[in-house]
Formats: sequence, structure tokens, C-alpha cells
Amino acid sequence: MPAQGVDCIVPSKPGGAMDLTCKLVQQGMRQLPDGAGRVLRISYVPGGIGAVAWHSQVARRRVEGDTLVAFSGGSLLNLAQGKFGKARAGDVRWVAALGTDYGMIAVRSDSPYKSLSDLIAALQRDPAKVLVGVSGTIGSQDWLKVALLVKLAGIDPKAVRFVALEGGGEAFTAMGANFVQVVSGDASEATLMSAGGSIRVLAVMSEQRLPGVLARVPTAREQGYDVVWPTIRGVWMGPQVSDRAYREWVETFERMMATPAFARLRADAGLYPLSLTGKPLTEHVQKAVDDYGRRAGQLGLMRK
Repeated sequence: MPAQGVDCIVPSKPGGAMDLTCKLVQQGMRQLPDGAGRVLRISYVPGGIGAVAWHSQVARRRVEGDTLVAFSGGSLLNLAQGKFGKARAGDVRWVAALGTDYGMIAVRSDSPYKSLSDLIAALQRDPAKVLVGVSGTIGSQDWLKVALLVKLAGIDPKAVRFVALEGGGEAFTAMGANFVQVVSGDASEATLMSAGGSIRVLAVMSEQRLPGVLARVPTAREQGYDVVWPTIRGVWMGPQVSDRAYREWVETFERMMATPAFARLRADAGLYPLSLTGKPLTEHVQKAVDDYGRRAGQLGLMRK
């Protein structure tokens, strides 16, 4: 069993999908006979859209076999664009992918925008009047989701007013206070936030409608905007963690994700099946980073 007193680092503020990832690990581990998750602590290291947590782990906690760090497709996009400096996917050890998420667009439940078309029409009339909350800055995955949508509608993404926030939790808080009118985020976040009835999800960016809480939400594709945005979610470890400790973690995650209890927890968290560990995950991550790099280059977003 992995070392006792384990930390799962959330590279953002509480409340977003990164937070959800560590909580899913914590809950899933508790289902195992050895109760590995009972001693899993969650720590928050926001800053630099994930860069602070990345460099802290790689530079100062390289050998720690008792520390996991949450990641998402957004993390891989940031790596591809050079937003973590000279960091590369091969600088860390990729442990497990817990599931996949999808992009979504949400507004407050009292918003005048009842559909994605309503929102697009408002942006066409005057993009300066609609503030869109995103996790990260220009080039982040939340920014790209909206940029792709508005571009299909003939709107220059540069004309849209984006507000850069630190994580999905902060974005939804900002929308609740009407600091922003729209949130570009993830279906898992919307699943959690929908419980109180305070938000309306206008579209999910999946190939088909999602089951569960968001089952009635139409896809962007259904509404005439062919944008699909899947997001992997998982954890990695420092680059010099021993082979033994790394293998133990890989095996532990494989056992955890094979249980019916984990399948239920993953569904409750608004995630969908995708289970990868060790070498297959490492190969998947490198391919994703390469693909994101090509897309970012086509949009002129690569750092020189």
C-alpha cells in the first residue's frame, strides 16, 4: 500500500474541477479494503493557472512518494503553450486518469439568456456588455471553448470580454455575485453547482447529451455550433519518485478504478469512464500535449 499521510495537491482554489479530482481520489481510496484514502489530505496551491503547483513539486518535492497532484486537459494545454516555462510532459510521472469531463457554458438561473443562441445573439449585438468568467487567461481551455463558439458565429474572440479567474470555484462565485454573466467551465463543475438551482447550463460540449443531472441540457452541436471539448482528469507525481512507490500507486489506482463503488463515485462527480495508468497514460498525455501544441500554433497562441 502507498505511504501513509498522503497529500493530494489541488493546483487552484477550492471548489473547481481540480478540487473535485482530489476529492474523488480521496473517496475512491476509502472504498478499498486497506482504506488508503482515509489518510489522504487535500492541499490547495493556486497560482499561475497551475504553474505554481507544478514548479513547487518538480523543484522541491521531486522524490516524495506520498504526494499526488491533480491535472486536467487544461494542464496539458498549458504545457503545450509553454505557460509552465520550459516544463515538459516528461518532467513528471503520470499516475492515473480517473475519467473524462466535457466543456459547458453556464449562466445564472435568472439570466435573460435561455439558450446558447440567446447568448451568441447578445454577443453579436454588443460583446462588450457580456463578461465571461474563465479559469486562466487567453489561450486557456475555458477561453478556447468560448473562442471556438463565437468564431463559428462570426464574432472575433478578441472582442469578447473575458475575466481571468483562478479555478472553476472562483468563476462560479464571481457569477453568483454578477461580477461575470457567463461561466465557461466543465460539466463536472456544473453538475455540482446545479444542485442549488442557482445556475442554468446552456450547452455541454460533448458528442451527445450527457446522462444524469445534465441530461436535459442540449449539446452545442445540437444548437448549431460544432464544438466538442473533452477534458481528461487525473493525477501525477514528482519526477524522482522511486519506481517501487510509483508502481504501488499505479496498482492502487487500478484496483480502485476497477470497483463498482468507484464507478458510482465517478458518475456522481459528473465524470465519464476513462481509466488509464502508468505507461498508457504517459503515452496518452504526450500525444495530447503534441495535439494541443498544433492547435495552439494554428491559432497563434504559442509562446516564442
